[in-house]
Amino acid sequence: MSVYLRSLRKIDYNHLLSGATGVDQAVGMSLVVFSLLLFTYYSVWVIILPFVDSHHVLHKYFLPREYSVILPGIAAVILLLCVGAFTAVIMWKNRKPKKVD
Repeated sequence: MSVYLRSLRKIDYNHLLSGATGVDQAVGMSLVVFSLLLFTYYSVWVIILPFVDSHHVLHKYFLPREYSVILPGIAAVILLLCVGAFTAVIMWKNRKPKKVD
């Protein structure tokens, strides 16, 4: 094992958490809980619901199955647009002025 990899294992990441305020930790925890709920809802919708009888009461809590492809597609397009806009803004701010001869 290289010296670099051994030195990576010795890094203590607790100093990163010590700078987080209570608000930061609350926001982080709420994002984790929201992601877990969204993942559970989507997993039930896509994996379990097709095996449940179509007249079961569980179907009224979920959108039609076509949306299970459409909604993540729209979310992916929005994510790519935001990443592209962020990259464009950063590149615009960091551009060097042209030299005038």
